[in-house]
Amino acid sequence: MKLRRAPLKTPTVPSASVPAWQRAMDTPSGTTWVDCSDTDLVNAGLAWLTRLAAWQPCETGPNTPTGQDGPARLPFQPLSFRDCMLYEQHWVQSSRGYARRFLPGSYQITRLVEKLTHQPFPAFRPHRLWRQQPIYYFGNHLTIVPSGTPVAPPDYTRALDYELELGWVLSKPLFNATPAEAEAAIGAFVVVNDFSARDVQREEMRSGLGPQKSKHFLSSMSTTLVTADEILPRVDRLQAHVELNGVVVSRTGTQGMRYTPGEVLAHLSRGEQLHAGELIASGTLPGGCGMETDHWLKKGDTLRLVIEPIGEIVHTIL
Repeated sequence: MKLRRAPLKTPTVPSASVPAWQRAMDTPSGTTWVDCSDTDLVNAGLAWLTRLAAWQPCETGPNTPTGQDGPARLPFQPLSFRDCMLYEQHWVQSSRGYARRFLPGSYQITRLVEKLTHQPFPAFRPHRLWRQQPIYYFGNHLTIVPSGTPVAPPDYTRALDYELELGWVLSKPLFNATPAEAEAAIGAFVVVNDFSARDVQREEMRSGLGPQKSKHFLSSMSTTLVTADEILPRVDRLQAHVELNGVVVSRTGTQGMRYTPGEVLAHLSRGEQLHAGELIASGTLPGGCGMETDHWLKKGDTLRLVIEPIGEIVHTIL
């Protein structure tokens, strides 16, 4: 089922006698999104979504959401935000991209080593713990804005980057769950973008406490979501791409995850209570950030991040 919680300019179906949730289920894949009220969601078996407070735009600040029909809205307000790192290719490529921009002397040495060995430079590979269990950090769930929000970077960065990620939200609590039980608790999937201040990130990571001001200032989410029954059977075969100013700069997909969403959730729930409404993201899809492809965000840019058939995130950089 595909839905969003945002106003449409014109109704997608002329007859008001057909419930919105039924119209959503009848809508062929890839066509217009259907808005659902709380009553529609309950009737469609998605009562868990109605319990997540509708997102309210902030009244002040540089990243106040706007939309053609009024303030843009998230499809749900996350109770928390965990961001994983499921793609080794992203780790290697982004490490290489960091060296290219910020450590040009070292970058030349790593290029020579990689050319001679035909292998990624050892320091570019993930930490050994990554092969033993899913790794993640907590992001700031209170600074997530919807697609369509004009974005102003914080004044302490000169290296604003984006990260295209797959996100999923829990629809029921979990505790010490098996991967199968955890997968059954996934309610829906969304597109997630994790903005990053790359010139701040490295020193914060070296502190041993993970990212802080380099990440927590802003993330974003599609205004649309797709229920898990449509996505889980093909979760590792979704196509995605990045556009910058109308030009495709990267084509990618969800193939190659180290751990499945169910395995991630099973690990997260080990000895820890998880709740409906918590948001988990896959980490960046390979080629899904500017540091990998050397496409950095600047004032006036229009960024578009797409995962088919879930939705898109679009931002203008102020």
